[in-house]
Amino acid sequence: MSISGDDDAARRAGAILSIDLGAIAANWRGLRDAGRATGRPVDCAAVLKADAYGTGAAVVGARLAAEGCRHFFVAHIDEGIALRRVLPEPPIYVLNGLLPGTEPDFVEHRLIPVLNHLGQLNVWRAAAQRFNQALDAVVHLDTGLHRLGFSAEDAQVLINERGRLRGLRLALIMSHLVASEETSNPVNGEQLSRFRTFVRAMPGAPTSLANSSGIFLGPDYHFDLLRPGAALYGINPLPGQSNPMLPVVTLRAHILQTRRIDAFQTVGYGGAWRSARPSRIATIALGYADGYFRNLVNRTHVHLAGHSVPVVGRISMDLVTIDTTDVPEADCQPGAMVEVLGPHLTPDDLADHARTNAYEIMTALGRRYYRAYFDGYAGGPAEDAGETA
Repeated sequence: MSISGDDDAARRAGAILSIDLGAIAANWRGLRDAGRATGRPVDCAAVLKADAYGTGAAVVGARLAAEGCRHFFVAHIDEGIALRRVLPEPPIYVLNGLLPGTEPDFVEHRLIPVLNHLGQLNVWRAAAQRFNQALDAVVHLDTGLHRLGFSAEDAQVLINERGRLRGLRLALIMSHLVASEETSNPVNGEQLSRFRTFVRAMPGAPTSLANSSGIFLGPDYHFDLLRPGAALYGINPLPGQSNPMLPVVTLRAHILQTRRIDAFQTVGYGGAWRSARPSRIATIALGYADGYFRNLVNRTHVHLAGHSVPVVGRISMDLVTIDTTDVPEADCQPGAMVEVLGPHLTPDDLADHARTNAYEIMTALGRRYYRAYFDGYAGGPAEDAGETA
């Protein structure tokens, strides 16, 4: 199922990022169903921060809302304001909480702050009094990540003084796992125990602990609301194991030019690669300005016409050079499309080459790509998609 199109923009694009909304929806359904496997009424949210991990929060949010998703998380308030324009009804939670002076914006756009310390709680309670209305709030408990969240001391104050919540509706109690992708790591059980202790002392509110990988730790971690992010977008939540998620993105770039070089010639800035034989070099239309990391120099490959093709030389701001010597010349003419991410090289694979994680690969996806949205999981393969929203 195509979404909408701009053929002129697609024709002008140096690279095309295809995003399978059907696969995202199917991933969300699978994660939701995993939470309900024991028969408990577990709900499943969607984390859309960082523009839905580079895939487009407005489009993805609308698709998941149509699929039945009723809870959405972002990191920054401006992400929440933008998302509210396309999602007028469901709760939108802002993970970074209240910045000073932003309370009127939260109220105007009906956003729910994730409160990370007593200071934020006090400010939000004062806002409820000032605006003369009960306001929804999330209490975030730090169970070991030591990043954001109520410390053990602040949590105990709240347990002892429940009146600090007067004027607020406690919409959710949540925490965040340290090492959920490491299923045997004992810190998971330690955090679970701390979270349960706090929840028992603060009864009556829905609870949430499991991120993408946390869902696969089992029912003990599911509570009332799952909070997947990365897994929705096809990132493997079980490193070292087969990926249970459907792939979501395919990135293809145009060949701009090919040239023949003699043996022992260098390619690119600094002469970082030298040919060992007479070679044919193609230059493709993307670079580090598009999120293709500079440290990939001589360490990764692309896919062209059934061939794995090495990336050679330094990554430039707008250009990447590849060695197409072993590809039939007819298949690597200017205008041909090279698969940079997709079935043959996933974001997890490229992350291994770049010595980072797939989260960084996805969130770095450049804004210069033409984004082609389609519903390929239900309606057909990515190769036929050329539509955007």
